[in-house]
Amino acid sequence: MSEDTGKLIPHGRALSLGGLFVAEMVVLVLGYQVLSDLECRATGIEAACRGLRFVALWLLCAGSLVGIYLWARPVARADFGMAASRAPGGLRWAVIHGLGILAMLAPLIVIAPEALSAEFQSVFPLAALGALMAALGGLLWLMRPAAWLSWLQGRSLSLLAMVVFAAALPGAVVLAGPLWSVQAVTDVTFIAVFLLLRLFVEEVVVDPATYVIGTPEFQVMVADSCSGIEGLVLITAFLALYGVLFRDELRLRRFGLVIWPLALLVSWLFNAVRITGLILIGVHVSPELAVNGFHSFAGWLMFTALSIGVLVVVGRSGYALQAVVVPQVRSVAPLAQDDVAGRILPFIVFALSGLIAQAFWSEPALAYPVQAGMMLAALWWVRATLWQHLAWPSMLSVVAGIAVGVVWIATAPASEPPSDALMSLGAGAFALWASVRILGTVALVPVIEELFFRGYVQARLDRGTVSSQIIAIGVSAGLFALVHGRWIEAGLAGVVFSLVYMRNGRLADAMAAHAVANAVIAAVALWRGDWALI
Repeated sequence: MSEDTGKLIPHGRALSLGGLFVAEMVVLVLGYQVLSDLECRATGIEAACRGLRFVALWLLCAGSLVGIYLWARPVARADFGMAASRAPGGLRWAVIHGLGILAMLAPLIVIAPEALSAEFQSVFPLAALGALMAALGGLLWLMRPAAWLSWLQGRSLSLLAMVVFAAALPGAVVLAGPLWSVQAVTDVTFIAVFLLLRLFVEEVVVDPATYVIGTPEFQVMVADSCSGIEGLVLITAFLALYGVLFRDELRLRRFGLVIWPLALLVSWLFNAVRITGLILIGVHVSPELAVNGFHSFAGWLMFTALSIGVLVVVGRSGYALQAVVVPQVRSVAPLAQDDVAGRILPFIVFALSGLIAQAFWSEPALAYPVQAGMMLAALWWVRATLWQHLAWPSMLSVVAGIAVGVVWIATAPASEPPSDALMSLGAGAFALWASVRILGTVALVPVIEELFFRGYVQARLDRGTVSSQIIAIGVSAGLFALVHGRWIEAGLAGVVFSLVYMRNGRLADAMAAHAVANAVIAAVALWRGDWALI
């Protein structure tokens, strides 16, 4: 970070257009999520509405992550600013961008706020076309296609990884949603909001069991999608990328053990203040405005701003940075051959595939072949890393996998009949679906999850001491449990896989134990016809 200031500041045109795009995003969020009440489930086209919302969230996250990348890479930043100044798009692209923004704002002008959900189906094509025009026009207004291609040379894989990572963040929030149902998390948050509200009102109504809080005049039920979980996910994601990009300049121990927890605490406090402020708006200004302010998209925007603010503070902190920074040019291996990326990216693609299935299929299980294809492609892309960890498994890993599978089956809830969507498949289609489901469960998912939970999370936390190993097992098994429906059983399985991995330090053993466990479970699921088991 100790470079010539002139190299650190982008050219004015790129910065100005970036500010314009951010302002446009803020206006659209205020219009659709705060000043009106658009509920996708009430539109009659829920999947399409959620798909458009996902694209907007993706662009918000991707833009933020690319901004962090430009901050961390002065040469890329200087080249970007120069290209935007020397090869700008023509006036036609500015007009297309402007017309796209107007098309997205038009429904807010012609439809009353209270009727927007009911009428959104009729204006959805206009809004979707406007989004496409605004995005394409904005990119090509910033710089011409040839300039984009020139700037992307040598950087495309890194930026592609960030774009994919950004697409996975909404899915990560969904996966982390159950944290809001943990009594301790709810209680601590509601206590903070209660204390803040008591500074302004005499009587506070609180019922943590039903997630209701407010005053006698105005109360809200804080669902997981409005609970601030997105703030914790965004802080974690942005700090993780920041830590990777600035790893040579940071005091990593302080960054991981002090700054990261403090940043999460700041996010939690910000959320408590946010909930308090919205309740006070509901009491003294407008109940409708307050309820709309709880929409998760508005939360995403605020928490994104908070995350960037935290990074700015960290970047100016002498506590976080090493005392002496020596600029150096490092040769960077292609992302597909980077060992750390090889452990993380397949899991990001896995999470993204689940989000796509939830967003665009009324019966997400039917999308499993698409998910399997995405997982297989991700593993093929990082095959250089994967090949290093493949080996003949130990007998202990096989026995451990059988034990985990048996316990999982024995503790499973009562079997459920297949869904109507699965039953409607023809015999051939169902056989194909079942084959892909079993293949993914046995051969793809174990490899991806073990690369991430044991190969990355546990390995990063394990410093060789007994205490660090206990923490590494607990954290990796806990995260493993969060992404599975049955927390206790999944957590215990994660502990077993961690111990198998630690025995010889071989990921192949953990992968084998996981694969054998899933094979046992899949065999019973096939025998019973109970696909909910896997």
